[in-house]
Amino acid sequence: MPNLKSSKKSVKTEKKQQVANTAYTSKVKNAMKKLDKAVKEKDNAKAKEELKTVIKNIDKCTSKGLIKKNKAARDKSKLMKSVNEVK
Repeated sequence: MPNLKSSKKSVKTEKKQQVANTAYTSKVKNAMKKLDKAVKEKDNAKAKEELKTVIKNIDKCTSKGLIKKNKAARDKSKLMKSVNEVK
């Protein structure tokens, strides 16, 4: 247990931030699963709609520092490629 007052506060804020971070990352993962499902069903319109939400969520995580830039670019490229193959 931390002894200093500032250390106690930092433990509390870290827990709150951890909850927020996991919420953002789980949004990305869930959106990617929905997109994969739409691609497997070969539903082009739904896949393009889901792609927009996935890209939005990935960019938000990248701006917050939860995902590195290169991984975000790689994921977006992979997802776009899979959506373009649905045609």
